[in-house]
Amino acid sequence: MLLRDIKRDEDPQIDATRSIIAAISPDIIVLTDFDYDLDGVALAAFAASFDPHYPHHFALQPNAGLATGLDLDGNGRLGDARDAHGYGRFAGDGGMAVLSRYPIDPSQVTDLSRLLWKDLPGATLPQTADGPFPSAAAQQVLRLSSTGHWIVPVILPDGPPLALLAFSATPPVFDGPEDMNGLRNRDELRMWEVVLDGGFGPPPGSFVIAGNANLDPDDGQGLSDAMARFLQNPKLQDPLPSQDTADWPEDGPGNLRVSYVLPSVDWTVTDAGVVWPAPDDPMRALVGDDGLAAGPHHLVWVDISR
Repeated sequence: MLLRDIKRDEDPQIDATRSIIAAISPDIIVLTDFDYDLDGVALAAFAASFDPHYPHHFALQPNAGLATGLDLDGNGRLGDARDAHGYGRFAGDGGMAVLSRYPIDPSQVTDLSRLLWKDLPGATLPQTADGPFPSAAAQQVLRLSSTGHWIVPVILPDGPPLALLAFSATPPVFDGPEDMNGLRNRDELRMWEVVLDGGFGPPPGSFVIAGNANLDPDDGQGLSDAMARFLQNPKLQDPLPSQDTADWPEDGPGNLRVSYVLPSVDWTVTDAGVVWPAPDDPMRALVGDDGLAAGPHHLVWVDISR
């Protein structure tokens, strides 16, 4: 259905998303909540719809919708969206993808998505008075990544490759007092701390962390102190402190900063922003009168140079 909607050019949200990306024209972009198909047909069609197009694109099967074979939500049924390694109604639902105008070296990609949550150094697994939640059996097989954690080498025209650290974490809500999603969300972020400290091999040199952390350093639900601490990591820089990136109803989460583009300190940040135009801005037409034409998440961009 995604391929159909891309080709028909009649889906308002896809059209708005495409128009925003075309207006900003990033050289490299991480797409979240983009359904995965085995041959990458939908992604290729989306990449080709830009002018200039994106000749290089990359995606792996996400953990979203990948069945565990267990009853993770405790409703007595198997195969529900919440029984997968990451929430998903089908395998590949709400995946992740990269578009690039520079070559990607797929043979050198590091995919950390298969790491079990219990195997992350310092992991905090959910517990109740009855023991491990949702069960000891589930904690033996559940992966940490709700979507994926990838280190994608992008070959630049000059200098060493850029290591793109892409991820999309679970929202730290929709759970109970065990705080399963909150703890998992924090550990999905902590995955990058372990990577930068060399916990899974040599740490990346020149990198950019990009994706949806689903965690605000100051506001909203979730373990915000983890995000605040992460943004102080001396190996990276934060070009957009205190800049909201998502527009949810005020009687719900409200406006939060949940998406990030964080370059390593060897890059010079020349500009940065979030596509969130004011009502009188000519770019307002891209996001619609209510600002939600492309959904509640707004595109985050950063210009960097050596």
